[in-house]
Amino acid sequence: MRPFDDATRRNIAAACAAFTRLPENADPASLKRAAVVVALTAARDSDDTAFLLTRRASHLRAHRGQWALPGGRCDAGETPVEAALRELDEELNLKLGAGEVLGQLDDYPTRSGYLITPVVVWAAGSAAIRPNPDEVASVHRIALATIERDAAFDFVAIPESTRRVIRFHHHESLIHAPTAALIYQFREVLAGRQTRVSDLEQPVFAWK
Repeated sequence: MRPFDDATRRNIAAACAAFTRLPENADPASLKRAAVVVALTAARDSDDTAFLLTRRASHLRAHRGQWALPGGRCDAGETPVEAALRELDEELNLKLGAGEVLGQLDDYPTRSGYLITPVVVWAAGSAAIRPNPDEVASVHRIALATIERDAAFDFVAIPESTRRVIRFHHHESLIHAPTAALIYQFREVLAGRQTRVSDLEQPVFAWK
């Protein structure tokens, strides 16, 4: 159990600080920059800390109805941290400053042509969450204890790739990479492990 309090914030900030991000190894000209947010808040049904996970709106052009961390493409001249905070505001009405950023995880290159930077933030003002219906169908609080279970993730082979597909089991749903890979790496950071995830594959339906 990780109660949503100042001690947990300090511990997670320390874990993020101890994590050494890999240097960017992709050609920036070949991939579009994007950022997502691991937004930490209070769980709804316990004292545990949770992170926010969304279901994308069904009318979106790309990846409609899929599970996702809040986030999106970086605007011109925008850093990943700036993009992450802007997207969190636009999608969930959460207005946070740079002082709430606890750290960043490894960049993850996607099959659809993006280089995603995950940004970990402390979202104490979660009472203000109001999903933007133009982008978000629903928002969910996932307790950290959920992702720390041994059975939370599995890895499967597919004929289309030599890399394993990672899956996060959430209730009756299977959440795949890139979202599952980023959540998995965050779980590993919390445990003090320098685990890399760029070699974890996405399912074929997410390659476009």
